[in-house]
Amino acid sequence: MKYLINSSTDPHFNMSLDEYCLEQVSSDEPFFYLWRNRPAVIIGLNQNAYSEVNLDYLDRHGIILARRVTGGGAVYHDLQNMNYTIIGKQVGPQPMVEALRSLGVPAELTGRNDIFVEGRKISGYARRVRQDREIVHGTLMYDVDLETLSRALDTPNSKMNAKGIASVRSHVANLKEYLPGFSSLDELQAKLQELLSAGDAEIRLSEDQLDEVRKIAREKFSTWEWIYGHSHEADFSAKEKFACGTVEVHVRVDRGLISEIVFGGDFLGDLSTKILEKRLVGLRYEKDILAAKLREEDVSRYFEGIDSGQLARLIVR
Repeated sequence: MKYLINSSTDPHFNMSLDEYCLEQVSSDEPFFYLWRNRPAVIIGLNQNAYSEVNLDYLDRHGIILARRVTGGGAVYHDLQNMNYTIIGKQVGPQPMVEALRSLGVPAELTGRNDIFVEGRKISGYARRVRQDREIVHGTLMYDVDLETLSRALDTPNSKMNAKGIASVRSHVANLKEYLPGFSSLDELQAKLQELLSAGDAEIRLSEDQLDEVRKIAREKFSTWEWIYGHSHEADFSAKEKFACGTVEVHVRVDRGLISEIVFGGDFLGDLSTKILEKRLVGLRYEKDILAAKLREEDVSRYFEGIDSGQLARLIVR
């Protein structure tokens, strides 16, 4: 099978490359490429960013959030996870399964776009069809940090009701334990490259083509509008006890913007919270933006003894 070489570890560039190759790179035969991302969570096209990911954990640990052009659930990537992309007519993940089997791994396809080994998930994949061609891309976990994976995909404790496609959590495993003959993912990736290409030719993108991929990454895949604004409607609620009493907040977020917010509880304050609620509608559902807006208000007049940072953290818990 023909192939590209992609050495980028930028998640937004790599999402852009997938779309560009599907739509712009012509080839009479299927082609593939293997690639990796630095720590990132990649959500499916139809997923809600707020309900699928622990955004606070990502922010604190420098983990990038990206949205892909295919459906399916959220996945965590790091540099010990290898991804594969196959593009062509009526393509599927079978070549990767066969390559793993040739290395002695008893890999099996399941009904829900996953590859399992002995009942444990080692890979999730997704597809998208465009005219007469399609793309199939997926993960291949070699020695992924499973604790970070779990925490990144574990949403916070606030109550949430979100529309969109939810991820299905499976018991996951790393390929490293099934491939003791390989000393590193670099070695495994080189072997899979050899098996999948079988001596076929490399497809090279010109610098102009790569510039176009970078432009799409910059203007689409790395933007707030694509990553967060694409999210479906979601309802959130949280409450916390402060010195002034218990404060409850109920927020409706649509396309990343607050469309409705209501405060309640037994707290004390001088002003009606209805005034504040109206001023918060239309803002992005982001802690920093809300904190900046709340600093313009005298929050303690609504909630005695509470400052803007405390209230922002409660709203975006």
